[in-house]
Amino acid sequence: MGWGNTLTRRLKVFSMALFIYFDYKAVQKRVKWVGASKKDAIWTKTHERNARRVLNLMIELEGLWVKMGQYLSTRADVLPEPYINVLKQLQDSLPPRPLEEVRGTIEKELGKAMNDLFANFVLDPLATASIAQVHRATLVDGREVVVKIQHDGIKEIILEDLKNAKSLVEWIAWAEPQYNFNPMIDEWCKEAPKELDFNHEAENTKAVSSNLSRRTECESGAVSSAVDVLIPEVIQSTDKVLILQYMDGIRLNDNDSLEAYGVDKQRLVEEITRAYAHQIYVDGFFNGDPHPGNFLVSKEPPHKPILLDFGLTKRISQSMRQALAKMFLSCAEGDHVALLSAFAEMGLKLRVDMPEQAMEIATVFFRRSTTANEAKENIKTLNDQRERNVKALQEKMKMNKKEVDAFPGDAIIFMRVLNLLRGLSASLNVRIVYLDIMRPFAESTLLGSMMRGPTANSQWIYDSPVNSEVESKLRNLLLELGSNKILGIQVCAYKDGKVIIDTAAGTLGKYDPRPVQPDSLFPVFSVTKGITAGMVHWLVDKGKLKYEETVANIWPKFGTNKKELIKVHHVLNHTSGLHNALGDVMKSDPLLVCDWEEMLHQITKCTPETEPGSEQMYHYLSFGWLCGGIIEHASGKKLQEVLEETIVHPLHIEGELYIGIPPGVESRLAALTVDMEELEKLSGFRAGPDVPQELLSNVAQMATGLPVLFNTLNIRRAILPAANGHCSARALARYYAALGAGGSVPPPHSGGGSEPPLGSHVHTPKFPTMPSKKKKKKGGSKNGQHDTSAADKDGYTQLRTSDGSDEGSAASAVVGNGSGSGDRMFGDGAKMLDAFMGVGDFSGMIHQNGKFGLGFRRYGYAGASDKVTTTTFGHSGMGGSTGFCDVEHGLAMAVTVNKMSLGGVTRRVVRLVCEELGVPVPDEFSVAGDKGPDMVLNLAPPE
Repeated sequence: MGWGNTLTRRLKVFSMALFIYFDYKAVQKRVKWVGASKKDAIWTKTHERNARRVLNLMIELEGLWVKMGQYLSTRADVLPEPYINVLKQLQDSLPPRPLEEVRGTIEKELGKAMNDLFANFVLDPLATASIAQVHRATLVDGREVVVKIQHDGIKEIILEDLKNAKSLVEWIAWAEPQYNFNPMIDEWCKEAPKELDFNHEAENTKAVSSNLSRRTECESGAVSSAVDVLIPEVIQSTDKVLILQYMDGIRLNDNDSLEAYGVDKQRLVEEITRAYAHQIYVDGFFNGDPHPGNFLVSKEPPHKPILLDFGLTKRISQSMRQALAKMFLSCAEGDHVALLSAFAEMGLKLRVDMPEQAMEIATVFFRRSTTANEAKENIKTLNDQRERNVKALQEKMKMNKKEVDAFPGDAIIFMRVLNLLRGLSASLNVRIVYLDIMRPFAESTLLGSMMRGPTANSQWIYDSPVNSEVESKLRNLLLELGSNKILGIQVCAYKDGKVIIDTAAGTLGKYDPRPVQPDSLFPVFSVTKGITAGMVHWLVDKGKLKYEETVANIWPKFGTNKKELIKVHHVLNHTSGLHNALGDVMKSDPLLVCDWEEMLHQITKCTPETEPGSEQMYHYLSFGWLCGGIIEHASGKKLQEVLEETIVHPLHIEGELYIGIPPGVESRLAALTVDMEELEKLSGFRAGPDVPQELLSNVAQMATGLPVLFNTLNIRRAILPAANGHCSARALARYYAALGAGGSVPPPHSGGGSEPPLGSHVHTPKFPTMPSKKKKKKGGSKNGQHDTSAADKDGYTQLRTSDGSDEGSAASAVVGNGSGSGDRMFGDGAKMLDAFMGVGDFSGMIHQNGKFGLGFRRYGYAGASDKVTTTTFGHSGMGGSTGFCDVEHGLAMAVTVNKMSLGGVTRRVVRLVCEELGVPVPDEFSVAGDKGPDMVLNLAPPE
């Protein structure tokens, strides 16, 4: 192609673009002065004439412009209807090339005369496309074939068109910034030239055909990935000629024939979608150009799709396949943490504090497809929503639009395929639920390595030193239980102040195959109550609170609706009568629990169901707001400030124990799932009288819904002191080791040298993209307590040390108060131990024969004559996580799990450790012992 021709093509493209641009600008001004009834007619005519201009130019120039027109003609969910109707003509044959050109190319490429190659060659082409045209023929051996012949000189034209298209897209982005198609055209510039080598297409066709004939197992073991499509056999290929098996079929735009043959268009598009899901997720090798012209439908029932034209294929790495699968499945599950992890694995590190916007931007790619008419109504709403989300991300993260849209090339072409499939379903007027169809394929690739289990995965147990013989036996038990019962788990135990177990195993989530590490953060549900209770006891020890005083004395607004007589010890002992308070919130408006101040306000309006102190009924949800309100009003500080001052800093467990996580720790979060097989055992279960019936009435439904809710960052970042603690087992075990020692801070966590060291994390990370704000130093604080900065707008307050600097560094965390130099959490440790258990001077504050002391579950020993002891206490959480200590035997232990079950794994672990150490097994963890009301989902029958 000479320079003159090149310049002519370029001038035609840009002059037409300018002409159309000014036409639309003129109409925009014109319609301002006409009535609403005329506006639609004017815009329809404008679209029609400009669509014809685009069509005529594309037909004239051929090459890449035809391919672009074919792509746009499938986007009935994006372009105005006149453009779709006009550009659909490009899916039909273009004007054919002269027979002399076709003959010359065939004979030159194959090295033989036409008569020596074919017994018959049909002169009229079946189709003429942008790069080649296709003729039907019969080989000399009698086989029916199609011959694809590349247009002469098309390679130079395509390469020049790519340059022009790139320039045009850049100009459009400059003139109308909301229309930035640079990512798409950049990927096209990289991939389109591959279509010009038919040997490449032949190999691709063979590979895809082989891949789709395989049968792949899904998680359940059933074959889910067998795809029922047809692909022509490759007979022969050269650089510019491709001979394929002939397959008689119906074109997708031939609606009359589709109707006449009774083709099920819904099933057709679903099967095409399954074929692409297999190519993308299972094979990592897919056709990047699924426009209608690349499909036929077989005329014989059951009318299978015929896949054609594999010139533009894309190969993606195993890691990218897993990232795309994780992105897809995290959208399906609403798992913000896994979504951000998927983005990071793609190389797109958003580091956002706005999980809802990130989820909405990703989910739009997998939304249910719509018919063309519905799509036109929805697309403006979707575009507006996306623009709002992108703008919010830009403002929050100080990023420009290019950074927000900076998806890697593999992800862009993946999204382009989804858009083409969406356009295909819209053009055939069917609806496709992509999440349902693609899910088994995404699961097969993401769960493939995970489902092999611990025996095939040497890294299933995290590689950390073994601290003791009992830890070695514990790890063998975890391998025995395997991935059928365990998803992710952490176990840590102190004996006489020394770490004897510090083990992590499994993965962070069902759709997050990253390994659990010692510093991973697990949601522990009601284990959080034991942490919250510890803060109340600390305030009593510091003289800021008394167990006997009424809550209304501390919190005046609380003293309404018959709550005037409720005392602090009633709250700690679950006898306040508010056991069902606000439980209906989780049913009617679950996200309302994220509003800390509103929930405190709501708790002040509640009325007790029973007289304070008369009946012990487990306060499954209200406990957190009751204690939280007491803590904040007694201390004059935010709950997280008290948590850090009381527990986190003294024990040097920074970054590994939270009630409401701060932004910046998402990469360490474990995601919840449910052991459905175990959950079925709950059918017909009847709990004791100390468990509210409201809690058990829908326990199965609640258990299946909670992981979805508690995997969202909205809930994880909220303050729910009864339910949403996030911690590592080693931080939780250290907490109970300190409580068991009457508040004495244990020596630094040894843990066999596990990395990173406990306490080495920054407790409240800062976003690198967010500018740091200078904080003004406050004056001296009352009672020598830490100064604090104002809470940020998310309600998370960052502590300041007494000298006004930011919280301590990792080095100070390791060598500070935890040096074993006699530092204490409490002034009177013996008194606090009695209070935890509700014995001695505090025996009159607990319910007779109740399972709770003041804030902690009291454990008896399996087989012991006494129902409770005075030395063992702790708190378990729904689904299996737990923390407890046995004061008499010097044992403190914590187990965190992310596969919610009936507690069987936790009981097996605790029993093994206790039996190996010669320590009595607490009844909560015995085979047939008395389980606490806090273990609602841990009430399994004997193993």
